[in-house]
Amino acid sequence: MSKILAGATAAGVSLCIAFGAAGCVPVLTEAAKKTMEDRLTEDQVTDTKIGTGLLSSLADKDKNLLLDVNVDVWEQRAMLTGTVSDAKVRQDVVRLAQADERIRRIYDEIQIVSKEEQARRREAAKNKDESKKEGMGQAVNDFWIETKISAQLISTRGVTSVNYRWRSVRNIIYLIGRARSEDELKTVLNIIRKTEGVSQVKSFVEIRPVLKS
Repeated sequence: MSKILAGATAAGVSLCIAFGAAGCVPVLTEAAKKTMEDRLTEDQVTDTKIGTGLLSSLADKDKNLLLDVNVDVWEQRAMLTGTVSDAKVRQDVVRLAQADERIRRIYDEIQIVSKEEQARRREAAKNKDESKKEGMGQAVNDFWIETKISAQLISTRGVTSVNYRWRSVRNIIYLIGRARSEDELKTVLNIIRKTEGVSQVKSFVEIRPVLKS
């Protein structure tokens, strides 16, 4: 791992420590995968800085947004998912992303839900195991759908799973990244669509050949 990339990863870890576990999963998952991705090192570094910067802005606005909103960045394309209970909050999140001139495209896929559902999702996100026992189901269900997709993609021959990011929000799967070929993307989409619990798939994956750093 280059010194630049290591520095960006360290920044992400520092953000996790500062804001708690809610902000950790996207950052640490990205860091663990970087050495195997097809992204150029410069893109990896820029994407990490965009992601950690946006998470920091969300925390400055309201730390609960780290439980509500997911940020996934691939080659300066930002996919925003999750749920909020107020359309104005959704607009504010998008504006924070728009303020970063490095982002070349924003996919606003944040869903509006009731305040009651939002409260349940926050509680479930804080403690998935306990929430499952208590029947706070939807956020936990989304977590297990993501886990099942991960297990299947990692074990599928011909699929470079590290080049994809996926989020399940109320049983809808949002996908971003890069496919090495149209056939690979078709395989990925077929796997996701057949995964138990998935109701819909929205793909923002680009099909491009491998680039060497």
